[in-house]
Amino acid sequence: MNVFDEPLLITLLKGNSQLAFRQLYDHYAGHLFSFCMQYTHSRETSEELVEDTFVWLWRNRQSIRQDTTLKSILFTRTRHYIINAYRKTVNAPVFEDYIDYLGQFEDRSFNHLEYDEFQKAVNKAIDSLPETQRKVIRMSRIEMMRIKEIAQTLDLKEQTVKNQLSLATKTLRRTLRQLYIIFIYFSFIKVLFHFSIV
Repeated sequence: MNVFDEPLLITLLKGNSQLAFRQLYDHYAGHLFSFCMQYTHSRETSEELVEDTFVWLWRNRQSIRQDTTLKSILFTRTRHYIINAYRKTVNAPVFEDYIDYLGQFEDRSFNHLEYDEFQKAVNKAIDSLPETQRKVIRMSRIEMMRIKEIAQTLDLKEQTVKNQLSLATKTLRRTLRQLYIIFIYFSFIKVLFHFSIV
């Protein structure tokens, strides 16, 4: 039976051991994949994010400190990649707040259901925006159009597009932050209930 000796594996990794790297990958990849799936709901995307995390680990192996917990490092890096994957989407600011809040809890069994509701709220909030703001933010964050392209399509000045995009983002952040607080409250109740029956 092989014993997982993380400090030793880190030492070997810093010495460019591919075998140590493989053992660390085998130990953590599955956990990181499950973590990604809770938020991406995509096997392909989750696999890519996990691969990105381990590519980063190999490239930065020399800078890993012996007194650090590799689990924490890997999950923090994966979280960073998850957020980056959402930066191009309209709900990125709120998603970052949401994933920060989820990171406070060890038990994430209920999180993906909450986030599904969160996404529905995002779409509803977008639909409630003034027409120009709604068009601008959809073109920018969903259709991935540049400011210049949006301005030409809507026959607006580029600065007007920037202003409308800024207003829309602020409105969404303000509207959804209220829902975010509600989620925190109900999740806190769930956590209390969980500990009360353990």
